[in-house]
Amino acid sequence: MKLIIHHSQGNANVRASAIGFAEANMLAEFHTSIACFPGSFLDSIANISFLADIRRRRLNPLLKRFTHTSPVIELGRLLSLKVGFHQLTQQEKGRFCIEAVTHSLDKKVAARLKKAMNHDVKAVYAYEDGALFSFREAKRLGLQCLYDLPTGYWRAKLRILEEEKKKFPAWQNTIRGLLDSEKKLAAKEDEVKMADRIFVASTFTASTLKDFPGKLPPVEVVPYGFPDVGPKRDYSQNTVNSPIKLLFVGSLSQQKGIANLFEAVNAIGSSVSLTLVGRKVNEDCEVLNTELSKHRWVPSLPHHEILEMMRIHDVLVFPTLFDGFGLVISEAMSQGTPVITTYNSGGPDLIEHGKNGWLVEAGSTFALQQAIEALVANPSSIAKTGREAMETARMRPWNLFRQQLSGAVKNHCLSLK
Repeated sequence: MKLIIHHSQGNANVRASAIGFAEANMLAEFHTSIACFPGSFLDSIANISFLADIRRRRLNPLLKRFTHTSPVIELGRLLSLKVGFHQLTQQEKGRFCIEAVTHSLDKKVAARLKKAMNHDVKAVYAYEDGALFSFREAKRLGLQCLYDLPTGYWRAKLRILEEEKKKFPAWQNTIRGLLDSEKKLAAKEDEVKMADRIFVASTFTASTLKDFPGKLPPVEVVPYGFPDVGPKRDYSQNTVNSPIKLLFVGSLSQQKGIANLFEAVNAIGSSVSLTLVGRKVNEDCEVLNTELSKHRWVPSLPHHEILEMMRIHDVLVFPTLFDGFGLVISEAMSQGTPVITTYNSGGPDLIEHGKNGWLVEAGSTFALQQAIEALVANPSSIAKTGREAMETARMRPWNLFRQQLSGAVKNHCLSLK
């Protein structure tokens, strides 16, 4: 049994899924917008600083013979973002918006399916917002529709974020999850309805599907893996006389709980320092600009530098309100940097509270502040928790995720025979 997998951005979890299917001899084709392989032309021009972001699309050579690309619209999007032509990338409207990239790729895959059936293709593995057209054609041809929901079900997201908008009105224009059109939401709904099986990376994401009004197909939780464990950490600097170095990595949005983080840190004062790595979702949030001026802010870093940043900070704080997983959680833990995060993420699948990290209620500044103040009072706990986080990461490398996902897909398809 073979399948086609597609995703316009080819994120870390997507790459791992595709590799897993290839290793299990299940992969027929992998479709993405841009793919960069070691030693290729794209890889060489990525040495030019202006084009360095291309290297973020670097794939394992194992995928080279399976990979099909559709780069034109995505290159237009990346160039528009670089030169500041924001109108061209405006959500759902811009010529080079992310929706245009995703839909173009989805339609291309849909057009390939009938021919692909000649090569034993029995299923399409697609992701939220990018499955509509390929799933429609798969249904017509009698192929299985395998749906990956990485961010949580949209009805649950709206319910949570609408409440947050009322609590933090000054931050509402950072909550981009509330801006999806009725057309986009209807497409999300159709994708779920057509799915024969849904794969998610956290129990939280699975729980959000309880808001689905119809009959759900089987839902399977396969948590993502951890990056390679970093070098041994030196925690000797964690003393009561030095500030706790907090790090946040993610988009600067209240969906990530950024307002709660600022409130907690401002209340604690000089006992902590805060560094933020992430882009603004827009330039028009006055309260965000004010808060950023009080702390160290880095808009963007290459992935390897983010890991280095994690290693020189004491704790990653990720107070998200709605995240299907939160890869920064597993990345920080792999570097021996323990994490404070919420139950609305992949945290509960990875973290045992107080042992290898800390879990707090989403949207609660009080709970977040208490967790940070406990570290200020007892900084030696960071070393113990950080080492435990590292051991947790060592037990679940990405290859275990690959094996579990490919095994789950294979078992599903075998059960249909």
